[in-house]
Amino acid sequence: MAAIAGLDEQDIRILDVLQTEGSLSIAAVAERTGLSQNACWRRIKRLEDEQVITGRVTLVNARKLGLDLIVFMHVKASEHSEDWFQRFAGAVQGLDEVVEFYRMAGEIDYLLKLVVENIAAYDRVYKRLISMVKIVDLSSTFAMEEIKRTTALPLHHHQPSH
Repeated sequence: MAAIAGLDEQDIRILDVLQTEGSLSIAAVAERTGLSQNACWRRIKRLEDEQVITGRVTLVNARKLGLDLIVFMHVKASEHSEDWFQRFAGAVQGLDEVVEFYRMAGEIDYLLKLVVENIAAYDRVYKRLISMVKIVDLSSTFAMEEIKRTTALPLHHHQPSH
């Protein structure tokens, strides 16, 4: 396995464990990675200090909360100025239903991922957004089935062969 951004194999093992089981104790992470508790704690602390580890969360099942619809909004900007972007980004940041927000290259300028209860809830978000900022075009696609979803990053990628 190739080193990633100055991380060694022990760092990668720690990240592997924490990405899938973030609530484990230091002792459990140490045991699973073959490190002493002190060495494991020091490495985790360093990974946090260097912002390789940026937080720890509890993943919640959206469907159990009645959030059954995943929507991808495709946005074309009305202009490409810093002022417009600040207004747009501020509007999007205020929408709790938006769980991901990207500036894109290609046909669309921005991609937003929303998680909502149903079409009516999506329509409310749509109307709020277009009332806050001018948009040239906003189209959406709706996920029919979630086939793969993970928060774990690929830590075992290989360097290209020469």
